[in-house]
Amino acid sequence: MKEELDALTKNHTWDLVTLPPGQSVVGCKWIYKIKTRSDGSVERYKAHLVAKCFTQEYGIDYEETFAPVARISSVRALLAVAAAHKWDLFQMDVKNAFLNGDLSEEVYMQPPPGLSVESNKVCHLRRALYGLKQAPRAWFAKFSSTIFRLGYIASPYDSALFLRCTDKGTILLLLYVDDMIITGDDLSGIQELKDFLSQQFEMKDLRHLNYFLGLEITHSTYGLYITQAKYASDLLSQAGLTDSKTVDTPVELNAHLTPSGGKPLSNSSLYKRLVGSLVYLTVTRPDISYAVHQVSQYLSAPRSTHYAAVLCILRYLKGTLFHGLFYSAQSPLVLRAFSDADWAGDPTDRKSTTDYCFLLGSSLISWRSKKQTFVARSSTEAEYRALADTTSELLWLRWLLKDLGMSTSSATPLYCDNQSAIHIAHNDVFHERTKHIEIDCHFIRYHLVHGALKLFSVSSKDQLADIFTKSLPKRRTRDLVDNLKLVSHPP
Repeated sequence: MKEELDALTKNHTWDLVTLPPGQSVVGCKWIYKIKTRSDGSVERYKAHLVAKCFTQEYGIDYEETFAPVARISSVRALLAVAAAHKWDLFQMDVKNAFLNGDLSEEVYMQPPPGLSVESNKVCHLRRALYGLKQAPRAWFAKFSSTIFRLGYIASPYDSALFLRCTDKGTILLLLYVDDMIITGDDLSGIQELKDFLSQQFEMKDLRHLNYFLGLEITHSTYGLYITQAKYASDLLSQAGLTDSKTVDTPVELNAHLTPSGGKPLSNSSLYKRLVGSLVYLTVTRPDISYAVHQVSQYLSAPRSTHYAAVLCILRYLKGTLFHGLFYSAQSPLVLRAFSDADWAGDPTDRKSTTDYCFLLGSSLISWRSKKQTFVARSSTEAEYRALADTTSELLWLRWLLKDLGMSTSSATPLYCDNQSAIHIAHNDVFHERTKHIEIDCHFIRYHLVHGALKLFSVSSKDQLADIFTKSLPKRRTRDLVDNLKLVSHPP
């Protein structure tokens, strides 16, 4: 607490003033947290002074609040590119990041508990404070304007990716709130960047990247291994399944959840916590994406059958605790995509599921399993809507990878196992079968003609996106896990 107050004083976060007439006061409180390392040992005890933002009023205490953070797909793409180039990966952390943001609004706050001040005084905030609605936006604006002075530019395709290309090489910085990954082939420029940031902010140099946003990253001469083993282990402890038996697949074969199956849960808080944690676990575990997508649909009114499905996922995780993504140093930097759909797979509303995955060489960098908005009247329509979503992600990834220094001159192969959908994409004639998906047809065909993508037919046996569409037998699950380069590498 003393360290936090010292940091607040050093940054001149507030002035003690008498509250002007007609002004409201925001409360504050202390938040305590124990930060741990990837092995579970205590790293430090942390105390944060946090403003009670629920008392802020829009237009008076704050205006805009949106602040960009790096997309997880951007993090994976950056790691895959760095692994293929054999670039060093560095990590830095900004201490008390939000205190660096400048406030443009007049905000008054009650003095922190434990700070002795005159009874009629309040804190007139000069800097953003944790908890204020505009604090993340103020910090990102401060960081952006600072790094621009060193010649860096922000990527138009991910505002949290900053890059600088010179004759000496390329430097990339990816920012997620106050954590950053730095990589590139200009080591002297990277050191210059570190020194510059340390002059502007109070930084913590964590040296080589090992633990980032709960992701454990292991380096070897063969590439990068990325897992969330500690996160998964903590989740199993939370659910009380540390000594439970394991299962071979994350979802039972031909299992279909419905809103009315089983009995309502008397207390749904544990279910919601477990599902929320499982959603974040899919960052490195694509093999559970479909199963998590299923149980996520019943958060508002979970029942016993839904909880049983969650326990099935957790038992699968127990047996595959150290599974993670492997990004090979020998991987060619060639993007390819797989698109698939499960037509009318939901027994409740008969909506289809869109699924896709993208590989950069052999490195899996993006995937999705999501229910479609509308009911598809044929399997071709469901597959075509999935193709449209895949094309959208494909274009964004091509643009992002170009900023990461990768050539995107040739068309990206997109594999689909539905011949009718491929024929529609190549056919200029619209008729009754395609009228209702005309916009998707124009969208895909435009980028097909202009060389951004090239459609190929793939057999269902070789369809890698199959794992995101439905429950699969044990052997098929294991084959797809191997093909997606999900490996187990215990420490």
